[in-house]
Amino acid sequence: MKEHTTNYFDTFIEIAEDCPIDKAEIPPLKGQIKSVANYQFEMINKNPYKFTSDDVLFQIFANRKELLEEEMAKARKEFFSKGQACFRASPLTKRYAWGLHSNSEGKIALVAAGTAEYEKLINDPNIKKYKAMKSKR
Repeated sequence: MKEHTTNYFDTFIEIAEDCPIDKAEIPPLKGQIKSVANYQFEMINKNPYKFTSDDVLFQIFANRKELLEEEMAKARKEFFSKGQACFRASPLTKRYAWGLHSNSEGKIALVAAGTAEYEKLINDPNIKKYKAMKSKR
């Protein structure tokens, strides 16, 4: 079974061209139920450069499916047997103006648009850059 990945290395995902804001916002809670953006933001923001993109996407999937510890390895293999949308399609990069930096180990951290750190990464010639996907065609 082929295993796909969403991990990038030495890469910066810039906010989408059609992002409605130019300074990063924390995704708001809508009632009691957390959105994918809320889960992604919490996990990455509290743990910069601790997890890969694959780790974050699978952990959120596992939490929402309420998987048991003994189900995790098999479920992860099945999850990545199909291609998954990467963080270029995340609401964080498309709607909430968060860039995403992947270091040389593939570990990720959020970088707020409109900050010096964001500008530094955009201008770093040693880092690959990709724009987040547009919301509208």
